[in-house]
Amino acid sequence: MKKLLLNITLILTTISLTAQESLFNGRNLDGWNIHGTELWYVEDGLLICESGPDKGYGYLSTEKFYDDFDLTVEFKQEANGNSGVFIRSTFEGTKVSGWQVEVAPPGNDTGGVYESYGREWLIKPDKEKDKVLKMGKWNKMRIRVVGNLIQSWLNGISMISLEDEMIGKGKGSIALQIHDGGGIKVRWRNLIVNEL
Repeated sequence: MKKLLLNITLILTTISLTAQESLFNGRNLDGWNIHGTELWYVEDGLLICESGPDKGYGYLSTEKFYDDFDLTVEFKQEANGNSGVFIRSTFEGTKVSGWQVEVAPPGNDTGGVYESYGREWLIKPDKEKDKVLKMGKWNKMRIRVVGNLIQSWLNGISMISLEDEMIGKGKGSIALQIHDGGGIKVRWRNLIVNEL
C-alpha cells in the first residue's frame, strides 16, 4: 500500500512539473506578439517594457491562449511602473478585450482587476495591502484563474478574489501592458505558467 501511494505521489508530481511552462526564454521574444509601437526587448536575460516616442499603450501577448492556469511573474518597476498582466485577452491593434491584474506605483491598486473598454474596475485590494508593493525592487505576483474565479497574490499576500461570469467566458492570451503617458519602464523575469 505504501509503495502504491509513493508511486501515485511520484506520478502526480511529474504531471504537475510537466504542466509548468516558462513563457519567456531569457533570450528573445519567441512565442510573443507585440501590439503597438512601445518598446519590448531583452537585456541581461530580463524582459523589459519601456515607453516609446509615441507614449501610447503597448502590449506583449502570448501567441498561445490560456484558459485555466496558475501564473507567477516577477517585476521591478523603474520610474513610473504603470503596467499590468492581462488574462484571457484578445487584441485589435492596441485595443484589448480582457482583464488586467494591475501593476502600478504605490497607491494605484496593484493586484486589482480592471476590465479595459468595458466595466473598468471590478475589484481593488484593500488600501492597507498597498504596503506589500516594493517600488524599485523585485516583486512576485501570482495570478490564478479557474472558470469564473480570479485570484491574485503579491509577495505572498492575498490581494483579491473575484468570481465573475464574463471572465469565465473569456478566451485569449496572457499579456503584459505598458500604460500610455510615457516615462514607464518595468523589468520582468521568471514568467511561469501552470495550466490547470
